[in-house]
Amino acid sequence: MSVQERKQRERADRERLIVATARELAEQQGWDAVTTRRLAERIEYSQPVLYSHFRGKREIIGAVALEGAGEMAVALRAATSAAAGPHARVTALARAYLDFAERNPAVYDAMFQLDGGLAFAREDTPEPLKDAFAALLECLGEVAGDGVHPGLFTETVWAALHGLATLTRAGRLPPEYAERRVSLLVERLAVL
Repeated sequence: MSVQERKQRERADRERLIVATARELAEQQGWDAVTTRRLAERIEYSQPVLYSHFRGKREIIGAVALEGAGEMAVALRAATSAAAGPHARVTALARAYLDFAERNPAVYDAMFQLDGGLAFAREDTPEPLKDAFAALLECLGEVAGDGVHPGLFTETVWAALHGLATLTRAGRLPPEYAERRVSLLVERLAVL
């Protein structure tokens, strides 16, 4: 291995450590607790080393969001691939989405609530975000219905899932009806 390759590998390792530490700190204490000073202390590097990887917290949030989008895409595809038939696939998709949001609140916030400097629904949208949307579209596109644009339908169902995830987490919806909400969404919105 050349010196250049070793330096690139070490740099990539440091970057992964920064992102993992930020994610861990955010999941434990919330995003307000994630500062470059605290991250530097936790990973035992100086703040200038952090700034050599990320210009600030916004870029760190973006890196966590991209990592989370990749994980979400994998989770959605795994859930839907095991389901037989459109109704079961959409139900599995909804459950997997809501489960991901519940299990990873700080990552979910980085993806959809916080400013990570990422472009959505544009040409320059990063691939992990496009792939997460594609995982939704693969399942929902097949049930959009005649004359309905699959992407628009997917955006609408995604918005409903995001609303359920956000309102549930905020304690605005009674938890005992969580499963019934998924059923209603699948039965009424997806019209299966």
